[in-house]
Amino acid sequence: MKGFLEDANYSIGLLDEGATLADVIDNCIYEHTHTGKRAFYVGDLGKLVKKNIQWQNMMAPIKPFYPVRCNSTPGVLEILGTLGVGFACSSKSEMALVQDLGISPGNIIYTNPCKQASQIKYAAKAGINIMTCDNDIELKKIARNHPNAKLLLHIATEDISADEEMNMKFGTTLKNCRHLMECAKELGVQIVGVKFHVSCSCKELQTYIHAISDARCVFDMAEEFGFKMNMLDIGGGFTGSELQLEEVNHVIRPLLDAYFPKDSGVNVLAEPGCYYVSSAFTLAVNIIAKKTVEYDKLLPSGVEQTRNDDEPIFTYYINDGVYGSFASKLSEKLNTIPEVHKKYKEDEPLFASSLWGPSCDELDQIVENCLLPELSVGDWLIFDNMGSGTLGEQSTFNDYQKPLIYYMMSFSDWDEMQDAGIASDTLMKSFFVPCCIQLSPEDRFSTAA
Repeated sequence: MKGFLEDANYSIGLLDEGATLADVIDNCIYEHTHTGKRAFYVGDLGKLVKKNIQWQNMMAPIKPFYPVRCNSTPGVLEILGTLGVGFACSSKSEMALVQDLGISPGNIIYTNPCKQASQIKYAAKAGINIMTCDNDIELKKIARNHPNAKLLLHIATEDISADEEMNMKFGTTLKNCRHLMECAKELGVQIVGVKFHVSCSCKELQTYIHAISDARCVFDMAEEFGFKMNMLDIGGGFTGSELQLEEVNHVIRPLLDAYFPKDSGVNVLAEPGCYYVSSAFTLAVNIIAKKTVEYDKLLPSGVEQTRNDDEPIFTYYINDGVYGSFASKLSEKLNTIPEVHKKYKEDEPLFASSLWGPSCDELDQIVENCLLPELSVGDWLIFDNMGSGTLGEQSTFNDYQKPLIYYMMSFSDWDEMQDAGIASDTLMKSFFVPCCIQLSPEDRFSTAA
C-alpha cells in the first residue's frame, strides 16, 4: 500500500465500498512479511469525521479544542483543522505544528499548567493569547513575558468516586481565585474565563455539577474586579463512547442553560482528545521471541491455580512496548486486548500467556495474563483503540523503530465531508492521492482519488 509518511508528505488511501479496515491490515501484514516485520498503525480518519458530526449533533454549540498531545500525527491534525476544530497545545513544538497548518491564533489555546518563559514568549510572538493559569507564580511569569495574554483560571475539581483519590495536583481553589484576580489586576493581566477538567476515569457525573457551579462563582467574583469574562472551558474526559457523551450532555446542558445562557455572551468550549482519535487507530505488532515460563510466576497474585500441570505457559515478546506505543501502560491500565491475526480453529486450545515489549526491561510488560492459542515467532497481534496517547515522540531505546502509519478513509466518509460542506477540491489535492490496496497476491483493486 502506498501513501504513508511519518512527517508531512503523506497520503490517505480512499477505499471503495466493500473494502474494510481488516483488508488494509491484511495487506500491510502481507507487505511487512516480505519487507521487514515492523510494527505499524492503520488510521481510519473517517472516524474523525463521524466523531465530529456526532459532537455537533449532540454537544453544539460547545466548540471542541483538540489536545495535540493526545495524537499529533499529521493526518489527524490536518483533518481536524479542516473540520474547524480548535487546538489545545501544551508546548512550543505543538503550537508550531498547528500554526504550520494555517490555524489562526484565535483557535489555539496554550494549556500547559507549568509553562517555560521562553515558550510564553513564543506564544506572545505568534499571537497566541489564550492560556491557562492556576497560581500566582505562573501569573507573574505570564505578565512578564506576555502582556497581552488572556487567562483562563484553571480551577480544581474533586473526583468524589470511591475508587479514585481526590486529584488536586493542578487547578486552584475558589478561595485562591480571589487572590489571583487581585494579582492580575495589579499586574494588568486580563482574565477572560475559567477552565476545569474532569478525568475520563471519573465515574461520578456529579463532579460536572460542582465544577460548573464553581465556575459560575468565579464569573461572579470577576465582576467585582471589573474583568469581562466570556469563556468557559469544560476540559476533556470524553472517552469516545456515545453513551458517555449523552450522559455528560444530559448533566451539563441544564446547568449551562441556567448559569451560562446563550445571551450571556459566554463561549463554552471543551477539549475532547481520545474522543476523536482513540478508536481511529489500530496497531499491529509482530512476535519476535517466545519462551515457556513457570505457571506460578505468570499468574497475578490472588488468582487460583486451576490449570493442568502438563499445559505449557507462554511468554511472548513483541516489537513494540512501553517505550513506544504502549507508553501509557506505565501510568494506566491497557484498555484494549490483543487479537490474533492468523486464523485458528474455534476449538483450538487456549493457553495462559503474557506479552512483553522488546526492551527486556522489567517494566516493559504489555499484558500480564491473557488466553491465546499457541503462537509462533513471526505471528502478528492486533490492538484496537490505540489512537490516544500512543503516537507522540517515542523512545529510541534498544534501537526501537517507530511504527509506520497508514492512513485510510472510505469513499462514504469522504462523501459525508462533502455533504457537510467541509471537503473541497483543494483538500482533495492536498490529502488524497491515487494509491493501491493489495488485498492478496491474486486479488487487487485500486482506490484512485
